[in-house]
Amino acid sequence: MKNLLLYFFLFSLLLLSGCSNYLDIVPDKTQDISLLFQRRQAAYNALATCYHYLPQEDGVYSTYAFASDELTTPVAKETPGVELMRGKQTAANPLMGLWDDTYPSGRTQESLFKAIRCCNTFIENIHLVMDMTDTEKESWKSEAMFLKAYYHFLLFRQYGPIPIVDVNLPITASVNDVRVKRQPVDEVIKYIVSTIDKSIANLPLRITSSNDLGRIDQVIAYSIKSRVLLYAASPLFNGNAEYYDTFVDKDGNKFFNTTYDKEKWKSALDAAETAINLATANGLKMYEYSGAVPTFDSLDYQQPEVKALYNYRYMFVDKWNSELIWGNSSPVNNGDWWSLQAASMMINPAASAQAAAWQWVSPTIQVVEAYYTKNGLPIDEDLTFKYANRYSLARVSDADKYHATTGSTIMIPNLHLGREPRFYASIGFDKGIYRTWGKKWNLEMKKGEIYGRRGNTNDYVITGYVLKKVCHPNSEGDAYSKLIVYPWPLIRLAELYLNYAEAYNEYYGPDQKVYDALNKIRVRSGVPTVEQAWENPLFAKTLNKHKTKDGLRQIIQQERQIELAFEGHRNFDVRRWKEADKYFNRPVTGWSVDGSTTNTFYVVKTVGQRSFITPRDYLHPIKYSEMVVNSNLVQNPGW
Repeated sequence: MKNLLLYFFLFSLLLLSGCSNYLDIVPDKTQDISLLFQRRQAAYNALATCYHYLPQEDGVYSTYAFASDELTTPVAKETPGVELMRGKQTAANPLMGLWDDTYPSGRTQESLFKAIRCCNTFIENIHLVMDMTDTEKESWKSEAMFLKAYYHFLLFRQYGPIPIVDVNLPITASVNDVRVKRQPVDEVIKYIVSTIDKSIANLPLRITSSNDLGRIDQVIAYSIKSRVLLYAASPLFNGNAEYYDTFVDKDGNKFFNTTYDKEKWKSALDAAETAINLATANGLKMYEYSGAVPTFDSLDYQQPEVKALYNYRYMFVDKWNSELIWGNSSPVNNGDWWSLQAASMMINPAASAQAAAWQWVSPTIQVVEAYYTKNGLPIDEDLTFKYANRYSLARVSDADKYHATTGSTIMIPNLHLGREPRFYASIGFDKGIYRTWGKKWNLEMKKGEIYGRRGNTNDYVITGYVLKKVCHPNSEGDAYSKLIVYPWPLIRLAELYLNYAEAYNEYYGPDQKVYDALNKIRVRSGVPTVEQAWENPLFAKTLNKHKTKDGLRQIIQQERQIELAFEGHRNFDVRRWKEADKYFNRPVTGWSVDGSTTNTFYVVKTVGQRSFITPRDYLHPIKYSEMVVNSNLVQNPGW
């Protein structure tokens, strides 16, 4: 199954130009939309419409991987995420909005309130279908119910208090009725969780049929519930009293409960534990590469660090693998609307086609510095790592020969030496090794070199780094048809272990159960366990940091940053932790990519700026035009 290219069971339907308008079509001169639900095939199409609105998280114009300190682009290639982080967000023209139906250039995401209405229509009419069993009707209804809850959650994490749209208003509704109000945060969370719970009863336990992969099942529902409750317990939404004590609706009702509730962490912990137990009982486990080892690595693969590199690299792109809980296998169009993989993939230098160098997605030095050392510690916490001289140059020793080019004249920064396998699996750097296109390539990133900037083209990596993680090793960069597509991970087992660790530490404090959860992730990727890293006086600068609640919180947050890098979590995690001032208000740095020599290339340079205004930017603005149409809406503070 995982060796096949399996699209969403709905994919062929979703490619139809009219699918997004399916439920907007009512027979002429009638208000009875129920006529569209007479047969199973019509209901199937309507369910396809409900799935159609899932955000395309693998698109460069829609992914939140750019809306953080992880990725950047040249100015001419700026995506909405980069623009958002540069402070270009306005209430007149919001970026990456999910509230309304107006799209910035290059983006096609429709309003999630429209998606919710489609789900409601389906739920209200599926019982009318004549050629379906009651069991099948209830199962499909539960899928739409879960999607409705999920769409509410996506709106919630972006806007905070939102209107709850549990049923569609009748066409005879008054003007005042359609002017819906935003509901308090706690009420929104309560609604989302209760709706997920209602959906679970009639969902299949776990879907494994090839034709149905990607459809909602109980394992998916419980896993997303874990994420919802983790957000609800986090500082942004739990006892946040900064400006939210004056954030009220038109009747003076507060949108935020400013009293901290520790029990919300217990709810998040219980949800994570339930999801993990259900997932593992149904065969899910941390991914380990079991495919054929390429000839070029047949000997090196015996090394634990190389095996770990394969584990992490293929974990993300191996289709429907053992760690993937829910994947969206309706990839973006790699032509008119760029996928993140297409914008990151470099040309195969052996290919006959000499297209422009596609790569223009650039990891930042900030994210490069986040990865651990080979000892499983942050680079500023490892006594053996040359942190003060991390930008200074050194020769590549035999210890790093699996990841970088060796040679008596080759010099690279200390920053690229002695790092953990996830770093080498995710980040390509000058004189690094890139395993792809059937061999090991030595990257040459200086200006004028094969992967460096050529002339004044806008297709170049502005920081001097390339993104490996999202690129399938068998994809080639000289034609769209050679890109190997895969279901983009919406949630995977590693996230559940991270959710569990965070909630447990916040509720109970440090415990072996937290270390065990983190170690599930670390060991898979060849990283020493928490105990091995932080209890070793030869390595750990802050000995036993993991044994304090604050210290363990920092460890968990960095583990989450590394493990989930480039998957779209970083912006939301930093915001829910209320850490944006720390991470999102500093220059973006990279190497001097116009340098053609070692000495001129390896100069740290500011290549962009991030701007985050506190507390305004913790919530996105509602578009001005929406406020005009609905006088009951209250704008988010600062906008």
